[in-house]
Amino acid sequence: MTKKIFTLIAFFFIFSITAKAQDLPLGDSKKYTIGDIKVTGTTTYNEKTVIAYTGLKEGEELFIPGEKLRDVINKLWKLDLFSDINFYITNVDGNVADLELEIKEVPVLNQVRFSGIKKKSEREDLIDESDLKPGVKVTENLITTTQNYIQNKYKKEGYFNTKVDIRTSEVVDTTNSNKVNMVVDIAQGDRVKISDLEFTGNEKLSDAKLKRNMKNTKQKNFFRFWKRSKFVRADYQQDKIAIIDKYKEEGYRDARIISDTLIKLDDKNIALELDLEEGSQYYIGDIGFLGNVAYTDDQLGRVLGLKKGDIYNGVLIDERIQGREPNKTSVANLYQNNGYLFSNIDLVETNVYNDTIDFEVRIVEGKEAYFDEIRVTGNDKTKDHIIYREMRTKPGQKYSQEAVVATVRELGALGFFDAEQLNPEFVDPDPREGTLSLEYQVVESGASQIELQGGYGGGGFIGTLGLSFNNFSIQGLFDKDAYKPIPMGDGQTLSLRAQASTFYQTYSLSFREPWLGGKRPVSLSTSFSYTRQFLYDYIEREADKTRSFDILGVSVGLAKRLQSPDQYATISNLVGFQRYDLNNYNTGLFTFGNGHSNNLYYQLGITRDNTRVNPIFPTGGSKFAFTAKLTPPYSLWNGVDYGDLENQDEYQLRDENGNFINEQGARVTAENSVADQEKVDQKKYNWLEFYKIKLDGSWYETLASFGPSSNLVLRTHAEFGFLGAYNNERGVPPFERFYLGGDGLGSYSLDGRETIQLRGYPNQSVVPIDRPVNERDDGAVIYNKYSLELRFPITLKPAASIYALSFLEAGATYDNFRDYNPFQLNRSAGVGLRIFMPTFGLLGIDFGYGFDEIVGQPGPNGWETHFIIGQQF
Repeated sequence: MTKKIFTLIAFFFIFSITAKAQDLPLGDSKKYTIGDIKVTGTTTYNEKTVIAYTGLKEGEELFIPGEKLRDVINKLWKLDLFSDINFYITNVDGNVADLELEIKEVPVLNQVRFSGIKKKSEREDLIDESDLKPGVKVTENLITTTQNYIQNKYKKEGYFNTKVDIRTSEVVDTTNSNKVNMVVDIAQGDRVKISDLEFTGNEKLSDAKLKRNMKNTKQKNFFRFWKRSKFVRADYQQDKIAIIDKYKEEGYRDARIISDTLIKLDDKNIALELDLEEGSQYYIGDIGFLGNVAYTDDQLGRVLGLKKGDIYNGVLIDERIQGREPNKTSVANLYQNNGYLFSNIDLVETNVYNDTIDFEVRIVEGKEAYFDEIRVTGNDKTKDHIIYREMRTKPGQKYSQEAVVATVRELGALGFFDAEQLNPEFVDPDPREGTLSLEYQVVESGASQIELQGGYGGGGFIGTLGLSFNNFSIQGLFDKDAYKPIPMGDGQTLSLRAQASTFYQTYSLSFREPWLGGKRPVSLSTSFSYTRQFLYDYIEREADKTRSFDILGVSVGLAKRLQSPDQYATISNLVGFQRYDLNNYNTGLFTFGNGHSNNLYYQLGITRDNTRVNPIFPTGGSKFAFTAKLTPPYSLWNGVDYGDLENQDEYQLRDENGNFINEQGARVTAENSVADQEKVDQKKYNWLEFYKIKLDGSWYETLASFGPSSNLVLRTHAEFGFLGAYNNERGVPPFERFYLGGDGLGSYSLDGRETIQLRGYPNQSVVPIDRPVNERDDGAVIYNKYSLELRFPITLKPAASIYALSFLEAGATYDNFRDYNPFQLNRSAGVGLRIFMPTFGLLGIDFGYGFDEIVGQPGPNGWETHFIIGQQF
């Protein structure tokens, strides 16, 4: 009999009623004995394996068509591996039938291509989310599921008119590999906009107030620039919750949205209608506490901060009861920060009468919890003891949520780990025993940096090359196995730096040990520096190498982390010495061009830093610094009358016989002689005498959060500096002055001067407005500066952290307090970008517009571009 005498098609079987215990005939069936069995079709599976899986054996009797074959086909279909299955009788010899099982395997994906999407990251996300990786089985279900997922994804983002078409084509090759290529065409269309937003049923809260609380769902308005009116369903759902929260804040605890309707007006516009039920306004009645033993009712009441007669505020009540945000006052935090990890706190309404609600705070304190074991995983370079000494959580210590949060902050501040991936996990918490272990999972990031700093300021291009090893190990210098490529892991900092321009060179070496002796957080810092600069002609843009200014400096400092007023404060003490040698080097600040000055000073610093968690991109907290730099008050005991130096005998000009002479050598009386000004200034500045005060504060606040690492952050900053003299007749020295304006990179001298960033203006250009042009490079003795900076991260991954910013800045300098006006400022605004890479540090660019004039240039300064390389964040 020829092959394929007849075909057994699967739909013959769907009308059968079968008994599973035996093979029953279906329709016009006949019993056969199985002869030969073959497997044909497109399949990568071994023939014997397929036959064994069917359970059919040569010599077995069965009905054709029959229950047995139907079960075999169903069994194969359930594998989801085949797109077609057929049984054929290929030959009949008496009662013996040869069978052929023809199967077509489901094709696998070779590659997928998207059209209609430009961003590579968006394409990659769709591949991951839809599991469209090479090798996946391309079933009809996969195609339908992928199409629906993509359409729904874009609809949730406001693209209601998205069309998705998926096509497949076989890959032709000689291996019969059964692969297909997939093309996904996405016609995204435009986001629909909210043409109308209407409320009904609201009497207590106006439409305008409700719309203001819908932060991301806005009606179309010609005058709206900052918030667009595009409809995003996820934002809309959050804004509906915000409406109810607003009612709760106003005391309307029963408020609800009865219905909300989305009306499609056309392909580009929709209308939203929300029907509200406000209910009545409620007030707080009696508040009782039940189950509290560790704290009295009065203590809990003070934490709760609510009293009888207050308007019911459901949002505030929830924050005061259950709020777990660090540094927030709540009953939950009170217990969590004092050992009660297993506590449970519920607020119950015990009585509602008229417009008043009585509450009961029911507390199950549980057993006090103690840390059993503290572990760290993931640190390959940093030694364990470097991490453990920074921890605020210790074995045997009472559990504290605040201590866990503080530990995460301290580990992030080290700069050795990726702050975004610091992840503490509870291990084996045991409520009965009151114990738990804690494991901090860390991901190490590059702790060493190559500093490539560049900028144009102070008359020329300034370049810096430096090496900073922020997790250095000086002990490893004597261990050849520690060089990978340099000794690391002890948390020490070693910095080597060289800076140069057309008219100066400077070299510095510094070392810092953060835990002197390894027992307490007392840091030791030392530094050595040397610089040589030449007199520069700003008009000709040339340096005179015969006229030089050499500075040699050394300093030693100690700093200690304080426990009072809190754990975030540090006090530092530093003693330094600088030697200034001048060789035919005259400037407008002083007249002696040959000679030297000595600067022995003490510097006191008090800082408080509780920013969190990522030091590159803080999302909250504040940072304050006070520094005072002081020299000894030599004029109190050296007996020099600095107000009459030019008339003092030792500074008069004399001839070889001791007679007073003038500059031309003619004999004159002592009263009419001319002072040698160089000698006067040499005497005045032999040992520098001054005091210098600086105040600096920054506040960080998250304005909106769009995900775990997508926070819109506002940085508010203010700073002030003053250089003063103990003796007004001696005056302030020509060194240690403030230079405001530009990118803040123009610090080409180590004579104590400080360059302060003020974007939108040239470097060091913001000087007192009434100062002559020829004195604009003399620096100032007073300055103040304010700035607002709005930051948003693009990515905070370990390889590179990138964020965009916009800023408003203002600042000014003054020669004395008589002219000081903190509101007479040079203002600017602009945008910028920052990129932090562990190897190279911070890179950035700013575009700033200066709204005010500078000395020697009438009218607004206009646009300035600032390239920032290596500057601190």
